[in-house]
Amino acid sequence: MSQNLPKGMGKTVAGLAVAVAAVACAGAVVVVSRRIRERGQRAKCLAILEEFRTACATPVSRLRQIVDALVVEMHAGLASDGGSRLKMLPSFVDVLPNGDEKGLYYALDLGGTNFRVLRVQLGGKEGRVIKQEYEEVSIPHRLMAASGQELFEYIAKELASFVNREGEGFRPHGNQKRELGFTFSFPVNQTAINSGTLVQWTKGFTCDGVPGKNVVQFLEEAMAKVGLQMKVTALVNDTVGTLAGGRYWNEDVMVAIILGTGTNACYVERADAINKWNGLLPRSNSMVINTEWGNFWSSHLPKTYADEGLDADSVNPGEQGFEKLISGMYMGDIVRRVLLKMAQEADIFGKPIAPKLMQPYTLSTPHMSKMHGDETHDLRNVAKVLKDAFNISGTSLTVRKIVYMVCEVVCERGGRLAAAGVVGILKKIGRDGTGAGAGGQPLSRSSSAKNVSSRPRRTVVAMDGGLYEHYGKFREYLQQATTELLGEEVAKNVLIELSKDGSGIGAALLAASHSPSQKNL
Repeated sequence: MSQNLPKGMGKTVAGLAVAVAAVACAGAVVVVSRRIRERGQRAKCLAILEEFRTACATPVSRLRQIVDALVVEMHAGLASDGGSRLKMLPSFVDVLPNGDEKGLYYALDLGGTNFRVLRVQLGGKEGRVIKQEYEEVSIPHRLMAASGQELFEYIAKELASFVNREGEGFRPHGNQKRELGFTFSFPVNQTAINSGTLVQWTKGFTCDGVPGKNVVQFLEEAMAKVGLQMKVTALVNDTVGTLAGGRYWNEDVMVAIILGTGTNACYVERADAINKWNGLLPRSNSMVINTEWGNFWSSHLPKTYADEGLDADSVNPGEQGFEKLISGMYMGDIVRRVLLKMAQEADIFGKPIAPKLMQPYTLSTPHMSKMHGDETHDLRNVAKVLKDAFNISGTSLTVRKIVYMVCEVVCERGGRLAAAGVVGILKKIGRDGTGAGAGGQPLSRSSSAKNVSSRPRRTVVAMDGGLYEHYGKFREYLQQATTELLGEEVAKNVLIELSKDGSGIGAALLAASHSPSQKNL
């Protein structure tokens, strides 16, 4: 039974139908338009990504050019002060620990807002490290801007308190007095194994009266004032400490590298190759050289708009160029700068641009590592980091894949450039398989040149730092590129090994190897 619609209702229904159809059509147009716009944005993002990837490329041919450029700079830095962007600083370490050391030794590691004190009981070849203990102490913020005397007296008091809790299992060897290795990770002009003047404070310290003065003298006077009888027998930086810590366990360690927030490298050099050295040549004819390679630069290094912006905005424009490409302080921010370009030019995250995306260093390298290590099917860890770092949410899987690929490019470049640095040092000391160079090897008091030369040419690189330890894909790229540069056969005899926290015990071991008491062992 049909119903007749009231007069005029038919037209209304028809009008509604037309309106609904129009709305549906408009909705479809909006969806299609949005999809077209999204495709266009994605295409722009991919174009930016591809341009960045090309600029960051590190083929083996380019890496070889960087290797050669580094070797040239190393030679120049050894020839004269100021002759190279690499300082190539003699460390005055010409004897490395070899396991013969006996007795009780302390270490103090000062390089930031915390310092670490450590003690170790050494038992010679049979006992090695019998026992060790350490403590970490915070420095009150006010002392970072106090006088140098106040700072060092505070450190000496904490060290004395640590010594007073020595306990069983720790005892000096014979008539040995307590001796200390001092790791001081600030710019220093070293004048002897146990002496060096502070060039300038960094890392937020402004303690007056110390720049230009012997930091060992400051520490020893402070220890005497608090009644602590202890002598500093070695002043080292953290990289040299890492080398010493590695060599104690493995006599094939020739190079030490720190890849963390910052980066540096040291290695064993022939003393007669240090042309700027004015003193007597050490009996070992070898010395550890602190390269300060973070300041290395070459026109062959791949530099992008992101790197140029980061450098211009940094506290040290034009300096530490190599460090800004490969270290943990900077890689995360390079990723952020690429994502910001995508946001500005392709609306990758929509509008408006997240304020935090425009702030430097809001994306850390640990953030980057977490995104790059995301193995979930929907890249949910990438989404979480974008939310945590920038307060950006609701991203599509396509966007998250693009973010992942940006991390991949920055990590790959950093790891492969670090490998070029490793191989550059190996080439300088003749351990890269080419026969070029001829590095030295510090002889311990019980070693001989004959013993050293008769051993196989196996080389170990001791690696420390959170970037190398915790960023697995960075580590993989470094190792892969090292093998590509050396070749499979040579690479079999070059081992890169993690030496976790090696600098602390390394300072104590250097105190032992340079102790007057060891001469009588």
